[in-house]
Amino acid sequence: MSITEKILCSKTHEYLLEENNEYTIGLTDYAIEQLGDIVFIELPEIGTEYKKGETFATIESVKAASEIYMPVSGKILEINEEIADSPEILNEDCYEKGWLVKIEKTGDDSELADLLEYEDYKEEIE
Repeated sequence: MSITEKILCSKTHEYLLEENNEYTIGLTDYAIEQLGDIVFIELPEIGTEYKKGETFATIESVKAASEIYMPVSGKILEINEEIADSPEILNEDCYEKGWLVKIEKTGDDSELADLLEYEDYKEEIE
């Protein structure tokens, strides 16, 4: 099963992958394509809590700077130090190696209602 069969995507192009009650958050392949070559990413501090829709990170590419939004409310458990040092990893592999943060979800499941399965997300952005 590929990772895209297991993720949920937001309309702002973040993805969410649940594993053992922990959620991995990253940017979709579509978002990475739109940004182009990524040169910098600023990630949050571990322990910080965010509400759904709040900006938790910023990303800069040769084309633009963008904010990254929390797809569900949660507390940061882990950040991907590797991409902080080498943001170009996102251009190579935004799912396996290029995840951004891992969170403990603090909101309820109703926050998942507006997230789309990857296939539906792809249809929506075409």
